[in-house]
Amino acid sequence: MNAREKAIIEAAVNVFSRYGVKRTTMNDIAAEAGIARQTLYNAFSNKDEVLQATIRLFSDQSTARIEAEFETARELGDRLDVIFRHIAVEPFDLLNASPNAEDIVAGFNASSQKEIAAAAERNRVIIAETLAPSKAAIEESGLTLDQFADFVQRSASGAKYNAGSRKHLLALLKALKVSTLKVARGG
Repeated sequence: MNAREKAIIEAAVNVFSRYGVKRTTMNDIAAEAGIARQTLYNAFSNKDEVLQATIRLFSDQSTARIEAEFETARELGDRLDVIFRHIAVEPFDLLNASPNAEDIVAGFNASSQKEIAAAAERNRVIIAETLAPSKAAIEESGLTLDQFADFVQRSASGAKYNAGSRKHLLALLKALKVSTLKVARGG
């Protein structure tokens, strides 16, 4: 992704937050980015492509931050904190900072859902790699590493959409962390 596309995406995030996905137009995005509408269309053919690129960029940035923080987070519990912060807490905070959070979530269409699914799969892989040293303990509990990683990823992601507040989200993630550590340690 080039610098112009990143600037367009940053502008789109501002507009999506302000108006919601459904009410945002390509004109709104172009105006926010300070570019001609044709320049926007040269980069993205439609709003769906802008939304897909936005999801992809956020996912890429999240993955990069997780990997960077793993350099200092060596213990499983610390790594779970990093993962949960980037895949659940930060998106929760971002959505709740927008007055149009429900419309943003509702604006995710089929093509956006594919990007969200791809991001979830990347997160599942990160979780599986993180849990890999505990594979034997996980298998002793009757699960495969991939099943457990999928469960942890879906639980963390689901918590961000179902929590009633940030405090509730943090409590859900704490319960998930404790449970994950118990299974990973054979407890």
